[in-house]
Amino acid sequence: MTHTRIRKFNTGDTYPEQNLDNDLCQAVATRGGTTLWMRGQCPQNLDDAKSVESHDPAEQTHKVMQNIRQLIEEAGGRMEHLVKVVVYITDVRHREAVYRAMGEHIKGVHPVSTGLVVQALARPEWLVEIDATAVIPD
Repeated sequence: MTHTRIRKFNTGDTYPEQNLDNDLCQAVATRGGTTLWMRGQCPQNLDDAKSVESHDPAEQTHKVMQNIRQLIEEAGGRMEHLVKVVVYITDVRHREAVYRAMGEHIKGVHPVSTGLVVQALARPEWLVEIDATAVIPD
């Protein structure tokens, strides 16, 4: 099984004013495989649920993306099996930092992405949460 990435693009071309570099696409088609539905990942450790100390949106995003990678790998997959992310941020001013950090983890992957600005997340210190879906080939 392969993932068919439809209409790939880079946010640097689509949103040049935002100084972003995310490899995304408009749609992903998959066949067969195992779909891995992950709960929204927050900037906390998977083992002990301890939040990261930092209030920097980029650092929080790196932790979130590390969690996503870890869960995909624990399920037997790799980051290139990531097909969709939904990004929740608590302040629109954090968008560039969050997407820049996320972009480092999805370079060459091209998932589909939706971004939302929300009033708050489950803990007041959290600035970002990312809900992710991967399809791991048989």
